[in-house]
Amino acid sequence: MNTDNMTICGETIDYGPCAFLDTYKSDAVFSSIDRQGRYAYNNQASLAKWNLARLAETLLPLIDENEDTAFTLASDVINSFDEIYQGYWIAGMRNKLGLISESDQDITLAGDLLTIMEQNKVDFTVCFRSLSQLLKHSSDNTQSISLAQLLNLQGDKAITAFDQWQQRWFERQANELQDLEQKIALMDSVNPIYIPRNHKVEEALLAAQNDQDYSYFERLLGLVTHPYTQQQNTQEYETGAPTEFGDYQTFCGT
Repeated sequence: MNTDNMTICGETIDYGPCAFLDTYKSDAVFSSIDRQGRYAYNNQASLAKWNLARLAETLLPLIDENEDTAFTLASDVINSFDEIYQGYWIAGMRNKLGLISESDQDITLAGDLLTIMEQNKVDFTVCFRSLSQLLKHSSDNTQSISLAQLLNLQGDKAITAFDQWQQRWFERQANELQDLEQKIALMDSVNPIYIPRNHKVEEALLAAQNDQDYSYFERLLGLVTHPYTQQQNTQEYETGAPTEFGDYQTFCGT
């Protein structure tokens, strides 16, 4: 989210130099010109605050005739950003984790999941979508499966980390009063199956450019238009890029 990509109403526009995360990486950068990581994934909130501060500077004469008073008033508003953002962030994460009530431990629970996802190079979209599957399996006493199994993880360290987190998540879920189906429906409404994965976008672009074949684009568009609904024969759209795809880089004119 570059500074010129944020509107006054708070929406972001112009995603040209950006891309979608597959394997979760908190400091992911896709733009070819962002060599310092200024606009990295984990810097998005601080950049939004910085953008608002620059906007506030232009509005100081309209806030108060006294420059010092205007600066103080504007600063108070800008300094409230972190708490407001954190509130919206954890609310969104609770939805993704299927948590209806609020608990002080939720920020740590969500943050720890992101940490072990990054440490073990786990796909962001697949991991969150797998959580509702895990709840479904947990309700069936005849079938038991772990999150590590759903993610096809290998290695004792990775499996242990996810198993320990899963146990904490189940304990947190036990404090919820809502019906299991209600929580699963909530999770499946915010955790997509399909996103415009970079290698599939590139595939569609190349087919259109080189062969005037728009079928790849139409197929991808059909899936991401209904990202939460499982469709048939779509496995190749549900996983990250193959190793040979390499690191993805974008340009401002993408």
